[in-house]
Parts: sequence; C-alpha cells; structure tokens
Amino acid sequence: MYIIGIAGGTGSGKTTVVKEIVNSLPAESVVVIPQDSYYKDSSHVPVEERQFINFDHPDAFDWELLIEQIARLREGKAIEQPTYSYITCTRQPETIHIEPKEVIIVEGIMALVNPELRELMDLKIFVDADADDRLIRLIRRDVIERGRTPETVISRYERIVKDMHWEFIEPTKKFADIIIPQGGHNKKAIKALQMSIGFFLK
Repeated sequence: MYIIGIAGGTGSGKTTVVKEIVNSLPAESVVVIPQDSYYKDSSHVPVEERQFINFDHPDAFDWELLIEQIARLREGKAIEQPTYSYITCTRQPETIHIEPKEVIIVEGIMALVNPELRELMDLKIFVDADADDRLIRLIRRDVIERGRTPETVISRYERIVKDMHWEFIEPTKKFADIIIPQGGHNKKAIKALQMSIGFFLK
C-alpha cells in the first residue's frame, strides 16, 4: 500500500492534481480520502452562528477519526468514511464504505499539518499557487458549488482564509517531499508524479 498526502491552500489546484493522478491509475487500485469529510459536526451550533465557524483552522477537523481511519486502511481494513454538508455545516448520517486499495490519497488544505497523520504517509505533496489564482478559484467554486455570493467569499477570504493560510498551511511546505508550483497547470510535474506512482504499482 502507498499512502499519499496532498496539501495546499484553498484553490491551489489540489483537486486537479488528484484527478490527474487517479485518471492515470487503474480504477480498482486507488481511492481518495477528502479531508473535508472530516470536519467536526456543528449541528449543536445555532444555524445563525455557523457562518462564523473558522473552517480554515486545524481545530475544525476531527483529527482523531481521520488518523484512526487512515491507520485502519493501512492495516488492510475497510472504513466507513463520514460525509459532511457545506450547506448546513453538519456531519450527515450517511457514510461511504471504503475498501483499502493499493494507493490511498489523503487530500485537503491541512493534510500535512498533523504529525501523526504525516507518519502514515509514504509520499507528501504540497500543491502551490499564487494567492491571486487561489482567490479566483475560490470565488468560482464557492459561488457555483456552495451557493455563496462573490462578496461573501471575498469577505471571508479577507477575514479568515488569507491569515489562516499563512499561519497553518504555507508552513507545511517544509514537510513535503514534492512541491508542485502553479498547481494543476504544471503538466510536467504532474506527469512526473504519475510516472513515479505508476512505477510503484508495477
């Protein structure tokens, strides 16, 4: 088994890099574990207050469950991955059954923050991108996928996302085995990564 951690700021192109890796591998050999599925449940917080939760802080994640489940996969055991609603900011009752695969990809803005989680990884990747590019992608994603207005996204970026990136995400570059500049646009770096992972599976 080969466990890969892929981190990087919001809108850096992580999803594109993950898709390129997955598409280069046999479908039955790889599974992606999104860190976003492991946000703590906020159902106990009044609805009108949930918009003020800092989802870009390490404390927003259920690290214990994420580490436990990645460890189980590494042991060859199946897990029930939680699901999370960005609309209601709550963990959903449904889970996703995940069987262990040859390649496990853990993807998220803070995938390299926790030392226990990093210890479970065989390869650590940081997807890098300019702040302007990340903001543009963030606006597009949150408006289209999460029903937010551009003004709301920009306000949140200025109040929370920007500072959290520099405090918690950017420093994890030093833990990365590979840094991919220009995010998903860096076709050469992605190709080299695909080849190295493919070599592992042979």
